Amino acid sequence: MTAKGIAILSDVHSNVFALDAVLADLDKREIDMIVNLGDVLFGPICPLETAERLMAKQNVISIMGNCDRILLEEQSESLTFQQVKPLLTDAHLEWIRTFRKTWVYEDIFFCHGTPFSDDTYLLEEVTENGAANRELQAVTEQLKHLEQRVIVCGHTHLPKSVQLPDGKLVMNPGSVGFPAYYEEEPHPHAMESLSPHAKYAILWRTTHGWRAEQIMVPYDWEQASRIAEEKGRPDYSYAIRTGYAYIP
Repeated sequence: MTAKGIAILSDVHSNVFALDAVLADLDKREIDMIVNLGDVLFGPICPLETAERLMAKQNVISIMGNCDRILLEEQSESLTFQQVKPLLTDAHLEWIRTFRKTWVYEDIFFCHGTPFSDDTYLLEEVTENGAANRELQAVTEQLKHLEQRVIVCGHTHLPKSVQLPDGKLVMNPGSVGFPAYYEEEPHPHAMESLSPHAKYAILWRTTHGWRAEQIMVPYDWEQASRIAEEKGRPDYSYAIRTGYAYIP
């Protein structure tokens, strides 16, 4: 198969309103396939509707995110787990089980976090001072054994395209539905995309390699924010409305 364009979605986190906007935007483009990098339903907004949209599509390759993996567990202390897991049917869980750990297409390597872990950052590091960009040489060293020249990851919710010293391209499409968050581990840190837009990316084939396009789509984020607020989640509500993390 020769791809005209590969659309890359990540971290929908149950925000079907953002997902619908992205899918509508994709309908206007020449796309052969969609790669979903995971963390699809783990959010309080509309997990079932989100599942319905993606399960109905035939041209989607899905990668297992850390939050998808959590939903396959029997129990979790996570409030989001407790809000979402009781809603899921066996069909939803079977669909999640079909997600791949990683996937390679031609010279592109797709993963959720890193090629080796679904719950660690690839382009960022967390210290006692918060989150910051990793040294590119450290990223290059980590990825040196990968044959692929393009590595696509999600997890951090931050859209980035980074050229490494050895010529490899690392791209993160950002988050479709949850543009910022605050995390306590391993140290308190905020990941903020600084805008409420639904974010995704496309890789286009050219004669000189893959061209990366980062896309920001406006949608009714106030509606999504209100639903999160109604479900007792000011963290999701504030982040969705602003693109900044809610810090308790």
